[in-house]
Amino acid sequence: MVSRIVKVNDAALHCQIEGPSDAPALVFSNSLGTDFRIWDAVVADLAQDYRILRYDKRGHGLSDDPDNGWSMGELVGDVAVLMDHFGLKGAAVVGLSVGGLIAQGLAAERPDLVRLMVLADTAARIGNEDLWNDRIAQVKSAGIGSMADAILERWFAPDFHADGNFAMWRNMLVRTSDQGYARVSAAIRDTDLVTSTSGLTLPTLAVVGDRDGATPPDLVRETAELIAGSQFEIIRGAGHLPCVEKPQVFTRLLRDFLKSHQHG
Repeated sequence: MVSRIVKVNDAALHCQIEGPSDAPALVFSNSLGTDFRIWDAVVADLAQDYRILRYDKRGHGLSDDPDNGWSMGELVGDVAVLMDHFGLKGAAVVGLSVGGLIAQGLAAERPDLVRLMVLADTAARIGNEDLWNDRIAQVKSAGIGSMADAILERWFAPDFHADGNFAMWRNMLVRTSDQGYARVSAAIRDTDLVTSTSGLTLPTLAVVGDRDGATPPDLVRETAELIAGSQFEIIRGAGHLPCVEKPQVFTRLLRDFLKSHQHG
């Protein structure tokens, strides 16, 4: 297990590749305001059985925060180049929130890379122009710290706020660059994948926390219904990051889905 930097589309992206080189591929794409540590507990359970790629989006974690290339097209292109770099094809791609938008875009544009898709707490369109413009204006004027409490209320169910590790996740959020947060927010604002996602036919699992205040269950269900034959599951007692709050439940659903489609 080695973290490394890979130069992708004029940005240095921080990523980690682990697991047996001949195992089925599993790729994780995380949410706005997070880095790839949100998958730690899930990956710890899966790494012996899968070739796993995780990465930090541009403007997040230890990746570059470049001045250009911030549309959803670039965000999708980043993970495609990473997968090509590591020789990963026919992968199961797990995307959370904006990572789910990236997964949907990747499945539409590079079907050779994506065999199965897991959409966690996401949708084909997330929010609306006014919501994202307000959030962008606030982060530019007052910084991400001014938004942290409201964001964390959407991310986590109330009980989790008393968890001993809660401060770790708050620190991760507030240490995201203001520019990175604002520019990925703009990419989400400008993305509507309803038409392209409606044309997807690959096996898909959609999951959502029942306490998710960012992409509520009904919104996630609507996106699942765009894809014929998709599976929809609700994780009780979790907010927007069920892989953090309920990693055992999330991992069991993921393993069952992968096994049901002979992926690993």
